[in-house]
Parts: sequence; C-alpha cells; structure tokens
Amino acid sequence: MAFFRLSFPEAAPRMALALLVVSCSAQAQPAQNSISMGEAIRRALVANPDLSAVRREWEATAGALAQAGLRPNPEGSLQQEDVRNGRRTTTFQVSVPIERGGKREARVAVASRIREQAGLDVDQYRAEVRAAVVTRYFGVLLAQERQKLAQESLALSSGGADAAGKRVQAGKVSPVEETRARVAQAAAQAELARAESDVRSARQRLSALWGDAAPAYGDVLGSLALPAEGLPDAFVQQRVQASPQLRRARLEVERRRAAVALEQARSVVDVAITAGAKRSQESGVTQAVIGLSVPIPLFDRNQGNIAEAMRREDKAQDELAAAELRLATDVAQAREQLRAARTEALTLKRDAVPGARSAYEAAAQGFTLGKFSYLETLDAQRTLIGTQAQYLRALADTYQAAAELERLLGISDETSVLLKPQ
Repeated sequence: MAFFRLSFPEAAPRMALALLVVSCSAQAQPAQNSISMGEAIRRALVANPDLSAVRREWEATAGALAQAGLRPNPEGSLQQEDVRNGRRTTTFQVSVPIERGGKREARVAVASRIREQAGLDVDQYRAEVRAAVVTRYFGVLLAQERQKLAQESLALSSGGADAAGKRVQAGKVSPVEETRARVAQAAAQAELARAESDVRSARQRLSALWGDAAPAYGDVLGSLALPAEGLPDAFVQQRVQASPQLRRARLEVERRRAAVALEQARSVVDVAITAGAKRSQESGVTQAVIGLSVPIPLFDRNQGNIAEAMRREDKAQDELAAAELRLATDVAQAREQLRAARTEALTLKRDAVPGARSAYEAAAQGFTLGKFSYLETLDAQRTLIGTQAQYLRALADTYQAAAELERLLGISDETSVLLKPQ
C-alpha cells in the first residue's frame, strides 16, 4: 500500500478510508527474493539441524537391528601339554555356542521396535518443525502488517500535525493543539522504528529453522485470511489415534513386552558343542576330541531381570494411558483456543474495526469543520489504530492455535485443513 502526505483537513476522510483492515488490504508487489510458506517448510524439513539429528538416530538403529540378528561367533582354542620335545601333546578345539529359547528372535523383536520408535520420532519432529515454521511464518507476515499499520499511523499523525500547524498559524486553535500533534507524530515514528525491528527479528527466527542465521529473503508471501473454523470430531478422533505420540507409546508397550520375552529367553541355558583334535608327539597318534558344555542354572536363572522387564512393561502401559489422556486434553484445549481466538478476530474484523473507522472519519470531518478539537480527533485515530492492532493480535493467536492443533494431530501439508502451505 502506498502512503501520501496529504493535508489533514481536506484529506483526512480519504486517508481514513485507506486505513483498511489489513487482511483486506491490497497486497504489495512481492520482491524477487520473497518466500512462500511451502518453500519455508521445504527448507526447514531439509536443513533443520535438530531434525537432522533425529534422522541420524533413526539411521543408527539400522545397525543395532542388524547386530541383533547375528549369531554368536565360534571360538577356537589351542592347548599344549608338556612343553618338552618328544613328549608334547597339542589339542586344538572349536567351540560353537548354540542359543536356545529364541534369544535371537527376541533380540530382533526388541531392536525392531526401537527402530520403529525412532522412525516415529522423525515423524513427530517433522510435525513439530512444520508447526514452528507455520507459526513463525505467520509471525513474519503479521510483523509486516504491523509495519504497514505503523506507516499508516505515521502518515495520519504527520497529516494531523501539519494541519494543526496551519490552523495555529491562522489563529483558529491554540498552539497546544500543534504540540499534541507533534508529540503524536513522534510517537508514531518511534512505533514505526520498533515495527521495522520486529520484522527483522521475525525473519531471523524463521530462517533459523533451516540453519540460516542471516535471512536471505525479503517479504513472506500470503494473506491473513482466517483459518478454517475447526475440524470435524470424527476427523480429530481419527488423527488422534494415528498421531505419532500415541503410536510411539504403543510401540513402547510392544518393545517392553518383547524385552520381557528376551529376558525369559535368556533364562534358558545355552549349550556349546566342542570338536577338535588331540596330537600326542610321544605316541604319534592323533585323536578326535568332542565335548558338550552346559551351564547349570543353580543360582542365576535371570529372575531379577525378568521381574524388572515385567514391571517396565506395566510402566509402559501406564504411560500409554497417560499419553492418551494428555493428548486428548491438549487437543481439546487447542480446539477451544482456536475457536475463541477466531471468534474474537472475526468480531473485531466485522464490528470493531469498521466502527472505529467510522468514528475516526466523523471526528476528522468534524475537526475540518471546527466542531471537534484535535484531541478528540487524535483519540479517535488512536482507537482505530489500537483496534486494528488488537485484530492482528487475535489473528496471531488464531494461527498459533491452529498450528498447535495440527502439530498435536501430526498433520502434514497434504492433510492440512486449517493452514495449507501457499
């Protein structure tokens, strides 16, 4: 939106009409290095350092899974009796351990659940990164609109100060009116400087999500239209049950159950078969040697580890129930916050902002005709600017609640209903 320095008495109604609700304002021409939400999400999912670390953990579990499926190595031994020449006896043996009780299968089951959990951690963190991008993206978009609002406020304040100065010179008002106008102009200038700083900070917070400390883009693209009113109950329930958080909690129960099976398998003793040859230098005879080694589970039957694993399975069951309750509560709160913030923003957009604009237009016209003082006009102007700022805050709360709801439900770009990438 372009701003013009117009004479306040003649141009006040025109400038007031230009002070539209920011969501309905004409979009400025985007710069060549502007960025869309879809591009910001893509960059973050590719280059976010924390997400990369979570992926590395998932990749590492592939090695653990491969290791769990390996069989124990055979063991070779060489024994020599009587080191005197001519009387030496040499024995070479190979011992092959044989696992019993399904130990290898149980290890693979545990490692498989750990790998699946790591994969769900990636999905969950992808949802968190996406929600962070959406929240910060709209933060930049709102900061840009606040900057435009500050520019509009400065334009109105400057026009009012000029008009007040002319009326003081004409002897129609007290010099105090001009002083008040200049103070308002200075305050608007300071507010614009702060808004510009907020835009730079918001851009840095967004670009940090893909590891860029110095933003290499200009404006963000998009409109400040209100998100959808909400999500159907059936869709929410379906997404809750399929959310990465609950799926990971269920896998934790399965992992603990597999750990119990592993500890129970370890209570079954393994055997080792030995085969080899014994060579007597004195007699010149080579003899075959075979053997069987079996541990005697007299004291250690792995009973302590089994008991620990069973209690940890019980703990995982309790944590699953707690996760279901916590997620249901968080989703309900996010839906309520979205509903409340959207209602507030809609009310401000439909009633408060148009009412404040009408009041300002009437005050500006009355000041032109000498019916109102500049102080009354200034109050109307502040009310209009404040109402629009309140509308932007309500929009910010709406976007934050929508992003949080989609994060909790593990919604991706393809299934997004509230905040689709542009």
